[in-house]
Amino acid sequence: MSRAIPVTLLGLLLLLPAVGRADDGSVDLQGLIDDADPGSTLTLESGTHAGGVTIDKPLTISGTDGTVIDGGGSGTVIKVTAPDVTLKHLVIRGSGASLDREDSGISANAPRVTITDNLFEDVLFGIFARSAENSVISGNVVGAKDVFIANRGDGIRLFESEDSIVTDNTISGGRDTVFWFTDRVVVKGNEISDGRYGLHFMYSDGATIEQNILTRNSVGAFMMYSRDVTVRDNVMAENFGPSGYGLGLKDMDRVAVEGNRFIGNRVGMYFDNTPYSHDEFEYIIGNLFAYNRTGVVLQPSVKRNVFSGNAFIDNAEQVGVQGTGSFSGNEWSMDGVGNYWSDFAGYDADGNGIGDVSYLADDLYNTLSNSYPELQFYQETPAARAITIAAEMFPVLRPRPLVEDAFPLVDQPNIQTAGFAETTSLSRALLLTSVVMLAAAAGAVFLPSPRRRRHQPGSPA
Repeated sequence: MSRAIPVTLLGLLLLLPAVGRADDGSVDLQGLIDDADPGSTLTLESGTHAGGVTIDKPLTISGTDGTVIDGGGSGTVIKVTAPDVTLKHLVIRGSGASLDREDSGISANAPRVTITDNLFEDVLFGIFARSAENSVISGNVVGAKDVFIANRGDGIRLFESEDSIVTDNTISGGRDTVFWFTDRVVVKGNEISDGRYGLHFMYSDGATIEQNILTRNSVGAFMMYSRDVTVRDNVMAENFGPSGYGLGLKDMDRVAVEGNRFIGNRVGMYFDNTPYSHDEFEYIIGNLFAYNRTGVVLQPSVKRNVFSGNAFIDNAEQVGVQGTGSFSGNEWSMDGVGNYWSDFAGYDADGNGIGDVSYLADDLYNTLSNSYPELQFYQETPAARAITIAAEMFPVLRPRPLVEDAFPLVDQPNIQTAGFAETTSLSRALLLTSVVMLAAAAGAVFLPSPRRRRHQPGSPA
């Protein structure tokens, strides 16, 4: 018996379009989405698929190696309007460039969205989630459009998306990473660099920010109008914009700042009206402030901040006050434990690890430059040093101390941040710099200069 398909039937089959394919033979991604059953999984082949699609049902879309969804430079690449959608292992690129339309790689407006292990390229906003509570954004690499930073969108923005988790993402070159009106969010293990605000929080209570690395931004993290926030074990380094805060706090209540490293920023931490409530205290415990222009800056009216167990190491100014007015009401020790100050010149006769005299921050030049910022131009110059020496020689010139730590630590505390910071390029760079500086110092001490050799007794003229 012949097994040949009748010609008429074969012709009909050839006339039928392939399921999920457009007229030109390419995959019709929107058609696949529309035809999929709710709750099912679409695994896309490698290759480039046209973006501009909308997911309006619970669905999982998973890519394989080389699966690209390209928006073609127009609009948002993927819109999610249904709950319980998962997007993973995709390359998402080519959004539009309109800030007014908020063109994004992924725009989600539904709860319980999971966005994991995707690569975002040439997108205005990377991930924009609105009313997307209980969502998970994890393991993504988010780039940005190559435009002026003020014209870029945010790498990740969450708005009214409480109880969400943002972990282990790498975000670079975007404008900000934003959390607004998003309570109880967990932001952990992210690396955010070369943006404006590494993290920007407003009206987001109960947030946990831990083990993030925020480097080379204009501001590492800035938090406003929130309470019950924990900032723990983060690295905030080389944030050196016009403000250059590693961490800024404005109108905040009940913020615990513990175990962080503030390294090489313009300002390690900045306090503006924090705590906000008159019956609250903020606790800054066990942090490292090293090599910043100023370790901590406070507004003169700020009170009820408690510093204990921190290490202030070789900041050009350990603590500064921004503006004029009476500054008091903050505590620089807790339960008999103060802070370590690299410029502490006291002693510990009884060997209990606590200095026997108070540490006083009463540098005249820094006090003057706080009131007259234009004097900062002379920082680290002989003129600035002369002012400091004059105050040391003539106590009548000494200003009222900004800081009096009655229990200064003699030994530097061992401040670790979950063990991960030692492997960063920043740590390696600091180590290399330290080695070079040590070698230069050793050379200056142990290698006699030509002038010394000429004037040594018995040496030829």
